[in-house]
Amino acid sequence: MREMFGELYERYSVLDDSDEFWEYLKKPLRQSIRINTLKAPFESIKERLEEEYILEPIPWVREGFFINKSEFSDVLEHALGLIFPQEASSMIPPVVLNPKPGELVLDMAAAPGAKTTQIAQYMRNEGCIVANDMKKFRVNILIANLNRFGVLNARVTQKDGAYFGRFRETFDRILLDAPCTSVGMIRKNFKFAKGWSMDRVYMYSKIQKKLIIAAYKALKPGGILVYSTCTVDPFENEEVVDYLLRKTDAKLEKIKLPLKSSPPVLEFDSHEYSKEVKKCLRLHPQDNDTEAFFVAKIRKP
Repeated sequence: MREMFGELYERYSVLDDSDEFWEYLKKPLRQSIRINTLKAPFESIKERLEEEYILEPIPWVREGFFINKSEFSDVLEHALGLIFPQEASSMIPPVVLNPKPGELVLDMAAAPGAKTTQIAQYMRNEGCIVANDMKKFRVNILIANLNRFGVLNARVTQKDGAYFGRFRETFDRILLDAPCTSVGMIRKNFKFAKGWSMDRVYMYSKIQKKLIIAAYKALKPGGILVYSTCTVDPFENEEVVDYLLRKTDAKLEKIKLPLKSSPPVLEFDSHEYSKEVKKCLRLHPQDNDTEAFFVAKIRKP
């Protein structure tokens, strides 16, 4: 393992020294999909799929299924926007956000749009989603996906997410699925292991802290902010949430979903964090045979 993962192994074997962590990190991901009820009724799409594929329900999201299909270019349901290939753990943040029809929602780092379309689905296309990304090529992909999957209540912007901090107490709910080192996505592409470095961890941690403060400023009192990443480093996860807790009056809420999880980290690499971060959700790849993921549910008093 040390030969394969190098410095990454040295850092994260302290975090999780189980053989399962590294075995699952090498193991290919199970393919999963989300049924898009903006286009057709849930049962009719499910029945249509079951004529050709084996579906295994994902316990934490009603519309999600593991499927015995890896390539979707020849799948009519995908071409029609009836299903969205989406990693199972990445469906968690919109479930935790729990947006309601008629609300004003900000998806601060939205591209390529899987979570945005899921949010729109829960809102039944009522209300408004501001779907933002800072890179033009990613915005183009986002727009294409919103169009294909029948999202009618989104307005797309191209800004640095920190820009939205000027809109004080504006949004009912905000999703910050933050840019990160993507260690959880090594199962999808080993380039995320090859490109990993501590410099990138420090860089992303700095960006994430800037974004989470801006998101909190833009959140209405009583509103919900969900912070998530697809990585395992505490500097990008617990430390970012702890930073928000120390700088603001933010409150964490416990996330209760039918899945296995790993304990959130209270101390790592000489850094100590608030015991409140125990309310966050930390997923290692072996917990549910998914990507690694981290989710925090934050309420503004």
